[in-house]
This record gives sequence, C-alpha cells and structure tokens, in this order.
Amino acid sequence: MKFRIFTEPQQGASYDDQLAIAQATERLGFNAFFRSDHFLAMDAPNGGLPGPTDAWLTLAALARETSGIRLGTLVSSATFRHPGLLAVQVAQVDQMSGGRVEFALGTGWFAAEHAAYGVPFPRQRFGLLEEQLEVITGLWDTPLGERFDFTGSHYTLRDSPALPKPAQQHIPIIVGGTGAERTPRLAARFADEYNVPFSPIAETDAAFARVRAAVEEAGRDAGSMIYSTAITTAIGASESEYRRRAEAIGEDPAGFRAESLGGTVQEAVDKLGALADIGVETVYLQIMDMQDLEHLELIAAEVAPAFA
Repeated sequence: MKFRIFTEPQQGASYDDQLAIAQATERLGFNAFFRSDHFLAMDAPNGGLPGPTDAWLTLAALARETSGIRLGTLVSSATFRHPGLLAVQVAQVDQMSGGRVEFALGTGWFAAEHAAYGVPFPRQRFGLLEEQLEVITGLWDTPLGERFDFTGSHYTLRDSPALPKPAQQHIPIIVGGTGAERTPRLAARFADEYNVPFSPIAETDAAFARVRAAVEEAGRDAGSMIYSTAITTAIGASESEYRRRAEAIGEDPAGFRAESLGGTVQEAVDKLGALADIGVETVYLQIMDMQDLEHLELIAAEVAPAFA
C-alpha cells in the first residue's frame, strides 16, 4: 500500500507552509504530495488566511524544491482552466519535476468559490470534464511533428502543434467519484487510477466493483487500474494525543474515529487493513493541520511500516 499526503491549503496555508509539508513528505518516505484545487476556504477558523494559492503554480515551485515524491492535485476542476492551457501547464510542471506529475481532473462542485472569483459555474459539467480529458490527453499523445484538431460541444482546437510534451511518456491520469454510471465509463476510458474519496468501506467496495466491470467491458484488464481512496486523518500515539489532533481540526473525537482515519496507531492500522482487504492500493491521507509535522512523523514511523 502506498501512502500519499493530501492537503487543503485554501483552509489557511502559505506557500512556505506547503513547502515545509512537501519536504517533510519526501524526507519521511511518503510516496507523494497532493493538494486540493480550491480558491475559497470552507468554514476555516482563521477565515483561510493568508488566502488561496493556485494549485499548479504551487506545484511548479515544489517541483524545483523536491526531488523524488510524486506531485499532483486531488482534483483539479474542469471549470477553472481551458484544457489547452491546462495541458501546457501540467506538461511544464512535469518537465520541471523531472517527470513526477500525476493528473487528476474532476467536474468541480463548490459554487461559492466560482462566484467569489467570477468563474463561470455551469449546471451541467460532466460533458465539460469528458471533453477536457479528450483534449488534454489528445494534445499529450500527438506525436512530435504532427498536429492536433478537436471539435466538441464545448471546445474546438485547430491545427495545434500539441506542445510542449511532458517529461513522462505518459502522465498517469486519475479519475474519482462515486457516480454509478458515467464515472465508471470515464475512468475505464481515460484513467490509470480510480479514486473514491471520503466514503464508507462498503460504498468504496461497491464503487470499485462498478469500475472493475466497466474496465473489463472496455476491453482492459481490471488489474490495470490502480484503486485508491482519500481519507481525513488524525492519529495519536496515545488516546490523549489523538483527541488533541482531532479537536485541533474541529472534529469530535468519537465521531471522527467512526467516520475517518482517527484513533490510536493500532486503530489506524486496523482500518487501513480493512481498506487493503477491498483492494485499496494507494491511500491519500488528508492532513488538515499543516503545521503539525510531528503527525506525519508518527504515521511514517508507526503506521506505514505495517504495510511495507
């Protein structure tokens, strides 16, 4: 099982805060640093100060200040950027990192942040997402020296040189969500990894089954897909330390323990073991307190080794 650190900087984190946790992620042996792609805080005690940071601008900087960890968003919103320009941005960050980017794209959901920054938020967004994946992968996959054209309901590209190219021959694509019909089909068509965020184990298992079926129906081996989950995390070396960490992020310790990855080290190992039993290969540990680097040290020393 791979462990990735996943952060929510819009809740109140500067670039320096993100740099510190990304470098700790690398130093402690985690597989990747991922961040959200949001521009508005959600019930943050400090109002989200100092304010939002752009996901891909941040990852570009982190690409130059780390050397081994994978980098990405969970997930970028199809409403925020034109796919042609996003393809350029992600390819450039991949070059800057020496080929360490993974690309996750979703429909977007937080209407208030769109209103706050004047970004259109169409009611129907799934078609937008599908066309963006077609455009972005099409640009990256076009052989050097050839041109890319695309005509869709939302986007039209004409005679594109389809440059620049990523450093990787293929940037891994992540599709997530729990939709019962369209999401499995989209994952089977485009994704290297399917992610179920913040869901009970039974619902995650059912979502995996739908995607496995869609992958096989598309003519792929179901084992060619990586199956992952994201889970909010607060772990303590003792009960009192756990309670302190849960309360620090505004959570009731009892409720958080039941619904998320909360509790003592052994409780965390047990819940992660249950996730492994349903086929979870990669876990995105959502760390809400980005100042608590000792939390990462505990997970690296006491939890991750159980799944080495």
